[in-house]
Amino acid sequence: MLDDRSKLLLKALVERYIADGQPVGSRTLSRASGLELSPATIRNVMADLEELGLIVSPHTSAGRVPTAKGYRLFVDTMLTVSRDMLPAQELVPEQPQKVIANAANMLSSLSQFVGVVMAPRRSSVFKHIEFVKLSERRVLVIIVSPEGDVQNRVIFTDHDFSGSQLLEASNFLNAHYAGLAIEQVRERMQSEVERLRTEVANLMQAAVNVSAEAMNPQPQEQVIISGERNLLSVSDFSSDMGNLRKAFDLFEQKTQILRLLDFSSQAEGVRIFIGGESQVVPFEELSVVSAPYEVDGQIVGTLGVIGPTRMHYDRMIQIVDITSKLVTNALSSRR
Repeated sequence: MLDDRSKLLLKALVERYIADGQPVGSRTLSRASGLELSPATIRNVMADLEELGLIVSPHTSAGRVPTAKGYRLFVDTMLTVSRDMLPAQELVPEQPQKVIANAANMLSSLSQFVGVVMAPRRSSVFKHIEFVKLSERRVLVIIVSPEGDVQNRVIFTDHDFSGSQLLEASNFLNAHYAGLAIEQVRERMQSEVERLRTEVANLMQAAVNVSAEAMNPQPQEQVIISGERNLLSVSDFSSDMGNLRKAFDLFEQKTQILRLLDFSSQAEGVRIFIGGESQVVPFEELSVVSAPYEVDGQIVGTLGVIGPTRMHYDRMIQIVDITSKLVTNALSSRR
C-alpha cells in the first residue's frame, strides 16, 4: 500500500512522463508535485516505488519512467477524466458497415493514434434475398439481415438464368425461408434440390452457401482499422523501427486484435489494457483503450484506440466512451 505522498509523487511522475516523454528526475518531480520535499526525500520515495516495480530507471538516465504496473495503478486509482475536452461529434445512422468505418476514422482522427472497431456480430438469419443478373452465368446475390446489414456475393452458374427465373428463386426463398437461420435453410434446401431437381433449385442452394459465408466473415472483415500511419509521427515508435514493425505486425494479425476486442466486450464501460502487463496486449510499447457498443440494449461489438503506452489516458477514455455511445445511437436508430 502506498501512502498519500508516494501516490502523489507517482501521479506527478506519470503525468510528467506522458507530457514530455523524458525520464523524470527528482528535481523535476519536486516542482511537478508541488510538495515541499528535499531532493533526498524524493529520491528515497522513488527508490521505494522502483522496488515495488512501479517505476524504472532507464540505463541512459538518472530519471525514472513508469512501468506497466505503474501505469495500471495510475489509471485505476489516480486518473480523473474531464467531460469537456472534445468538440461535439456525430455519426449518421446508416448501414452498419458505414457506421463502423466512420467510427474507426473518428477514433483515429480524435486520438491521432489508431482507431479499431469490431463489426457488429452478424445475424445468421436472413430477412430478404435477391438475385441480379450481371452477365451470362454471373449472378449477384444480395442478402439482407434483420438488422439491415446488406451483404453482396457473386456466384458463377452452370446455367444462364433469365430474369423471371431469378425472380422465381428469390420469391421462393423469401416466402419459405425468411427468418430462419442459414444452417436451417441449408438443411431444408438439400431435400428441395432433390425433390425439384431443377436449375433454379441448384441456384437457390448456391445462394444459401454464399449466404453462409457472408454471415460468417473472416477476421479481416470483422475488424476495421484506421490511422495506422499516425504511429509514424509518434516519437516512441519513429525512433525505434523495431517497435514500429511490431506494431504494424499486430495490425496485420487482425485475429489477435479481434480476440482482444472480443475479450473487452465482456465488461461494461471503458477498459484499459496496458502494454506488457499480460498476453492480451503483448507489446510493452502499446496500450488499448476500449469500450463495447450496443444495439437496442444488447452488446454487439467493441471499439477502441490503440496507441503508445505513453498516452493521455484521460483524453482517450473520453474519446472511446463518446464514440461507443454515438455508434450505439446510430445503429439503434436504424431499427
